[in-house]
Amino acid sequence: MVDTSKSRRIAVLGGAGGIGRALVAHLLAKGDEVIVLDLDQSLNRHALATSGLAIDVRDELSVKTAFAALADQWPSIDGFVNLAGYNSALTPIGETETDYFDEITGGNLRGAFLAAKAVLPLMAEGGAVVHVASGLAAHVRPGYGAYSASKAGLIALTKTFAVENAPRVRFNAVAPGLVDTAFLRGGTGRSPEDRESIVPLDAYRAMTPMKRLALPEDIVGPIDFLLSVASGFMTGQVLWVNGGGYMP
Repeated sequence: MVDTSKSRRIAVLGGAGGIGRALVAHLLAKGDEVIVLDLDQSLNRHALATSGLAIDVRDELSVKTAFAALADQWPSIDGFVNLAGYNSALTPIGETETDYFDEITGGNLRGAFLAAKAVLPLMAEGGAVVHVASGLAAHVRPGYGAYSASKAGLIALTKTFAVENAPRVRFNAVAPGLVDTAFLRGGTGRSPEDRESIVPLDAYRAMTPMKRLALPEDIVGPIDFLLSVASGFMTGQVLWVNGGGYMP
């Protein structure tokens, strides 16, 4: 089991994004050691109070290189969080170009597979992996076909890793609803991050029982819970965090 009397070593993929920065700050404040893996342009744009490694999850060589560098610093880690994911356009699935479908599923699903496969040998006994999926994995909406498919696949991938690696390593997922970050404005590192939201924010607020969008801090607690020994008997599970907007 992970020794809770000492600080944990946690790697955060996508740690320079909106949720990632909030999570990293939270973990550092608790005394954990954190290494961020993200796009080089994201690491350069957002100053972080910890070390970072450049990675592009769409490129298998980049993934292998980044995790080899991580292993050089930490031969064993206690937790891994995968926040990498993006969707830059809302297009009916019947009108979605094949290249765009491949781009989204390649980054969100294939990239998660590559990262999970690469981190697995580094995980300590009793360690925990948390994938960040989406409410759209279960509750589809028009225009999100490629993204929904990729996140539904990520949940299936999480469950497969969970059953194949228990009890040594736990794999769980957090599936947020809409979170107010640069994700809505082109994506961290993949855009200027300041354009108009690709979704109607007022409409989403109105349809959500909690009457607001999630903030990055709303997602941090569920992720940290799944990293901790408090969730030690949970694996292959999904926490839906959406203000009541999606109720599986």
